[in-house]
Amino acid sequence: MLVKTYGAVMQGVDALTVTIEASSTRGFGFTMVGLPDTAVKESYERIRSALKENGFEFPHKEVIANLAPADIRKEGAAFDLPLALCVLAVGETVPAEELGKYMIMGELSLDGAVKPVKGVLPMAIKAREQKFKGIIVPQENVREAAVVNNLEVYGVSHISEAVRHLDGSEPLAPVLIDTRTEFARTVSIHDLDFSDVKGQESAKRALEVACAGGHNVLMVGSPGSGKSMLAKRLPSILPSLSLHEALETTKVHSVAGKLKNGSTLMSERPFRSPHHTISPVALVGGGTNPMPGEISLAHNGILYLDELPEFGRQVLEVMRQPLEDHAISISRAKYSVEYPASFMLVASMNPCPCGYYTHPTRMCTCPPGTVQKYLNRISGPLLDRIDIQIEVAPVEFDDMTSNVEAEPSRDIRSRVEAARDIQRARFANYPGVHCNAQMNSKLIKRYAVPDAVGLKRLRDAIERMGMSARAYDRILKVARTIADLDSNENILEAHINEAISYRNLDRSSWGSTF
Repeated sequence: MLVKTYGAVMQGVDALTVTIEASSTRGFGFTMVGLPDTAVKESYERIRSALKENGFEFPHKEVIANLAPADIRKEGAAFDLPLALCVLAVGETVPAEELGKYMIMGELSLDGAVKPVKGVLPMAIKAREQKFKGIIVPQENVREAAVVNNLEVYGVSHISEAVRHLDGSEPLAPVLIDTRTEFARTVSIHDLDFSDVKGQESAKRALEVACAGGHNVLMVGSPGSGKSMLAKRLPSILPSLSLHEALETTKVHSVAGKLKNGSTLMSERPFRSPHHTISPVALVGGGTNPMPGEISLAHNGILYLDELPEFGRQVLEVMRQPLEDHAISISRAKYSVEYPASFMLVASMNPCPCGYYTHPTRMCTCPPGTVQKYLNRISGPLLDRIDIQIEVAPVEFDDMTSNVEAEPSRDIRSRVEAARDIQRARFANYPGVHCNAQMNSKLIKRYAVPDAVGLKRLRDAIERMGMSARAYDRILKVARTIADLDSNENILEAHINEAISYRNLDRSSWGSTF
């Protein structure tokens, strides 16, 4: 007797359908083929215990299970439930014709309880594409899968529930979620707000420009000046996630197993802040069992690197290509996967090892040459990909004790969203370009041309202030964003001047006296 059901494996952030089939012959035993890893092979012991504990009898036959396609490695314990149901179908406890209508995934405990698994959202999307009748998943994952419309989604907490559903004795009710309504209810809810930030008006303005154009930012300032406080509030002024962006982001976190049990679509832009001891693989993804890295978990959100020079040189250099391509391709001998990585890089650092170079009241104790050496830990090519570089000064005492409430995030976000709307309309005919930071040289020449006075001012900045030639395009991109915030089609001298002020580390004099 031959029975079939279906599961899935992850390839990047998408699912690939796996046919799970079992046949029986005379004899006794259990054999599994189809390139299973150790965790999949161990499913036999879990299945046998789960069936015994719930009064089901393992067939008195030799059972051969196959996971096809056989040339793709199957990993993890998520195949426990479909394999167990195939075994029961071989023993005619479960009707084989019903089993073949579903995609089924779930890990089994020894007592038959079904545990949550990773990647349920991409699996549900694939099940709908393949026109399955429905998908059966662990109860903890059911809301995640129910995000996918036009698909019957069933959640089970125990193997006996799946058996009773398939044999028709106790059919389960499909879980239904109004995705748009639930997403709209939870979007734009933030615990941190810019109204908490006292002073720092110039830094807040620079971050508003960065969010309006999707520009990468580096903040340089002494300890306690508020760099981390500002960075953690950036998601509150970014445009709200669209439904499409939320689905993309949730898929990545689903594959990585980062979604909370019972959650649906992510409604907030991700904010990832890895420690400076992170490895290159943990940052960009990969590993023995490939998983998304921090840059992919920050997709459609923010990657915050605190104390940037303390990160390893190799760790920082692997970000150069993803910052340009907004995706990361990982190729190894046994696999090749691609993960999305369209994130906004926000970094902060002290100006020197002691932290007090450029401090208005405290003396820097670093030896001569230390400041430049400290800055040189960040390579020129990486620094070139950071459009906005600002100094964050310590907060004045009068600002700290002021009772005047600062501008709230919702007001700043309204201006940012208005600027993004302008850019969305501007780049409507350019696939893959959504904001000013993504403009290439051709688009800069078309949409970021300053007037004659502004061009002269830019020439003076590059020639007299010691700025590098590589700053030219960056300044024009930022100036275009500033003009968009002013709802101005033309880039004026004032916009150029402000953009130039955000290139502090390009000045040849910065740090040269120490």
